[in-house]
Amino acid sequence: MRKMNIYVEKWPLHEPFIISRMAPQLNGEVVVVEIEQNGLIGRGECERMDVFEPAYPNVVKMIESVKTHIESGLNRLDLRSHLPSGAARNAVDCALFELEAKQASLPAWQLAGFSGPPHPVVTVYTLSLDTAENMAKAAERQKHRPILKLKLGRQDDLDKVKAVREAAPDTRLVIDANTGWSFSQLTSYLPELVKLGVEMIEQPLCPEEEHLLEGLHPEIPIVADESCLDCSSLEALKGRYQGVNIKLDKTGGMTEALALLDEAENQGFEIMVGCMLGTSLAMAPALLLSQKARWVDIDGPLLLSKDRQARMHYEGSLVHPNPSVWGE
Repeated sequence: MRKMNIYVEKWPLHEPFIISRMAPQLNGEVVVVEIEQNGLIGRGECERMDVFEPAYPNVVKMIESVKTHIESGLNRLDLRSHLPSGAARNAVDCALFELEAKQASLPAWQLAGFSGPPHPVVTVYTLSLDTAENMAKAAERQKHRPILKLKLGRQDDLDKVKAVREAAPDTRLVIDANTGWSFSQLTSYLPELVKLGVEMIEQPLCPEEEHLLEGLHPEIPIVADESCLDCSSLEALKGRYQGVNIKLDKTGGMTEALALLDEAENQGFEIMVGCMLGTSLAMAPALLLSQKARWVDIDGPLLLSKDRQARMHYEGSLVHPNPSVWGE
């Protein structure tokens, strides 16, 4: 007999987290799912997306809608017909994935089809959208990190990148406009961003304008984030994007994320693995996916005032796996 528990948690941030298309976040708000069967427990965590995006479906209600099915034995493959891709399915899927691994006496990496246990990865460290002066100050404090990710999406963004580059001259830079640029902004910024050493641009345009990317051939790879949910997204991304950002809260968990990873690689896309705000419990399965990523963004716990007691070890920007967090 299975039992499923749902917990809503709030994790304070060091400072407000700001991106172009949302109000500032003061806390990371997550939902944790635990599924217990015969003394074994599988866990999963997702962000409460509906708290910050009013149009997003109620995450807790969506999870509650499958509770009876899960307790009656629904597996993670059939879960896809009960919940759409997204945060709610992620928490349930990751819990089922870990439970299945434990029932088979396998580590999660082996169930996922990897050839060996995960190794440490270098994550970006995210600087919130702010004035050029404040972003430069933040970059000065973090210039010891190997790679910084700048949240952008406003009219004066080139000045911000220049200010950050001056404050952190030796740090790798990637930028994320979160759909906040026009196509004319992108094309006018590109030559200067090349000079400033930016190595990747994440989701610069809104969905209504991204068709303009067709045939662009930019010197800097452009990676789809908001436009890449699951395997069904890839067809529309061909010829527009050079890479895809795989996030568990978008794919709906490890089951779909692994399929997306394989298919994206087969189609020649560069791979990025990203995250929402969350604790080590959300980052641990993402670290498995990160084994095949060119860019890794699993810095969620670094933005929190505290993490779970069982946590991943962050040595600066180097993230060490801890199987006791998830997947052991």
